[in-house]
Amino acid sequence: MRLLIVDDSPALRKALRATLDSHDDWQVCGEASNGREGIEKAQQLKPDLIVLDLAMPVMNGLDAARELTHLLPSVPLVMYTSYETAHLKREVLSAGVRGIVSKHESAEVLVSSIQALLDPVS
Repeated sequence: MRLLIVDDSPALRKALRATLDSHDDWQVCGEASNGREGIEKAQQLKPDLIVLDLAMPVMNGLDAARELTHLLPSVPLVMYTSYETAHLKREVLSAGVRGIVSKHESAEVLVSSIQALLDPVS
């Protein structure tokens, strides 16, 4: 499975890449530093899942999610964010995001969320 990481932090992208690439069935096919770049890479690379940050320059993750859901409706989106409120969760889910994981959680929580979206029958 091919995964795209969209986050403005180079250090976080590197850490996520290492975590996700260590999973036998996954490969990080690309990275982007903002929502606009993420949309462009998603259209080029056709990933099986996209991990999106919320707060990014140029275009935030919420606006990117709305556009990605329209352009690539079958590709699941996971919002990986430091910001968590009930209102934000409702807004993110209504934008088409299928999973929300706090950056305060362990990497295993993100991995589990991704696994559930990529292999919902297991």
